[in-house]
Amino acid sequence: MLTMANAAHAHALAQVQVQVHDAALRKAFTQSELRYLNIQFDLINSTKTGVVTVSELEAGMKNLKTHQSVTLKEVQDIINKHDSKKQGGLEFEDFLRMQMELRKVGRGFRQSPAKGDSSFLTSTATTLVHTISDSEKKAYVDHINMYLEKDPVLQRVLPIDASTNQLFEIIKDGILLCKLINVAVAGTIDERAINMKEKLNPWERIENHTLCLNSAKAIGCSVVNIGTQDLGDGRPHLVLGLISQIVKIQLLATVNLKHTPELAELLDETEEFEELWSMPAEKILLRWMNFHLRKAGHMKTVSNFSSDVKDATAYALLLHQLAPESCSLDPLHIEDHFERAKAVLAQAERINCRKYITAKDLVEGSANLNLAFVAHLFHTKNGLTQDPSKYDYAELLEDDEYKEASREERMYRAWINSQGTDTFVTSLFEDVRDGWVLLEALDKISPGSVSWKSTTKPPVKSPFKRVENCNQVVDVGRRLKFSLVNIAGTDIVQGNKKLILAFLWQLMRSSMLQLLKELKLHGREVSDADIIHWANLKVRNVGKTSRMENFKDKSLASGLFFLDLLGAVEPRVVNWTLVTRGMTDEDKRVNATYIISVARKLGCSVFLLWDDIVEVRPKMILTLTASIMLWSLANKSSKVDSSSSLGKWTAAVSKIDITNKLGNSLRTSV
Repeated sequence: MLTMANAAHAHALAQVQVQVHDAALRKAFTQSELRYLNIQFDLINSTKTGVVTVSELEAGMKNLKTHQSVTLKEVQDIINKHDSKKQGGLEFEDFLRMQMELRKVGRGFRQSPAKGDSSFLTSTATTLVHTISDSEKKAYVDHINMYLEKDPVLQRVLPIDASTNQLFEIIKDGILLCKLINVAVAGTIDERAINMKEKLNPWERIENHTLCLNSAKAIGCSVVNIGTQDLGDGRPHLVLGLISQIVKIQLLATVNLKHTPELAELLDETEEFEELWSMPAEKILLRWMNFHLRKAGHMKTVSNFSSDVKDATAYALLLHQLAPESCSLDPLHIEDHFERAKAVLAQAERINCRKYITAKDLVEGSANLNLAFVAHLFHTKNGLTQDPSKYDYAELLEDDEYKEASREERMYRAWINSQGTDTFVTSLFEDVRDGWVLLEALDKISPGSVSWKSTTKPPVKSPFKRVENCNQVVDVGRRLKFSLVNIAGTDIVQGNKKLILAFLWQLMRSSMLQLLKELKLHGREVSDADIIHWANLKVRNVGKTSRMENFKDKSLASGLFFLDLLGAVEPRVVNWTLVTRGMTDEDKRVNATYIISVARKLGCSVFLLWDDIVEVRPKMILTLTASIMLWSLANKSSKVDSSSSLGKWTAAVSKIDITNKLGNSLRTSV
């Protein structure tokens, strides 16, 4: 197991753009793969000389993720063959050439795909073999053409031709992806922060990609294996993986009680509305489908968007139930599944509900496109008519404490997903109840702290095993000096929102402060006062007079202090002509939205909303300040420590790429 220092070092390397001089190597590996292999190389090279010896390589190939062990003779032969400078070991590019040869026979270092890997439904984890779906590409291109067709900046490139690879060229400047994120979740990016000239220089393109990736994380996308250079190169599988997640978020954004209150009709007499309120959107769609299928007399339950719908029977019944005047049951008499699928989709066309999917996609069980099709059908014709007034939850939606929990749920869910845990969280309070994802997060910030032999891996059916997992969560938290006086494992199992949020705040804060300590304060615990002092000093050193007294300082609502701070750590990042005086409520809102986008453009991973700044919410103010501090200190550290292996390696990397590194390092912090 890695030590804390090694783990922090690995996190710091996680998203740096790896510079490779050999053109053949640049073509053979994605940036995600290069970053992964560079970390493996760095860990193997225990002497930190930049040259891996025979003994180091032998130990590394036995202990790290190879498919088979190798003998000492094989290792010596590898060294002899790939040692380009005849120095008795392998430099990094030699190591890459070795990797190219080994992976041909399945023996190279591999990235492990996330469990249940699906670019649309979970994450964008990649392996060394990549394929893209032409059907998915066409579906997403059609989506982009429809939703962005009137955007004045994109008029010069739209519509995109789905039969070509035009999409992967257009996204290289980052503008389209930033715009698509704003379609999915309006207001995520302040478009004044996007570089939108027709001809962008490399610096401006990378800034756009950095803004895009940090904003995508903030709305719930997993971008662990995607870097700015991957987007700049237009890597098809990574681009589609990111777009599919953004499209999914858009399509599922209103599949909830708040936006579609008639969903209350799905509840039976024994259920409380909170069960539906906390249910992930995908599960709500399945429940909606089964609700109508039962009304149609279909007893089989649809439990997924793949194998359970590929014979088109469920769709034929669902369409007939939703629109009996236009959609008949005739397709059920067609024996051939492909022909039946064609007939069903023809009926969907009649009621303007056919989108995203073809008959081929349907019978092949494409989970991504089936989910998109069902979501579109739900938005167009959901068939729910029940008056929801009898369900007494409207008052709760206005409750300040409930709003607070909803806002924090979104933030912590996005933060956990940004760490690169194997488990993808879709419903925070539900998904943490077996303790597993919390253990994963704890092991990320404190490697080796979790005793995996004493845990039960999901699905955890036994309530006693859930309590055991959650008890270990609390025990590890106590060892990390969390304040857990009133928290027990049973509170997590029972879904106690207040106590779960309290635990998560301490987890996030501990992670962030640990990174700060590793970067700057050399073993000394970082305090809130340290962060405040650093921020005030940075602003004062550039001749500005604004300051913060504490994280509750109401003067911070204007946004001017944070703009001064961002300008202090990187002078060119703030366009002062766009800054207001912050006097009126509207001026404060405008400044706050700009602050968030500028911070993300710089490379900070921040998950707060503009009203968190305007309302001066202390926790959010702390995370914003600390994330800027972390970026600044790490950027300085990478310049100063040029004698270390990390310093040597990052010396040739542009400042904005270091920005991207820190943004992704923060997936274990703010």
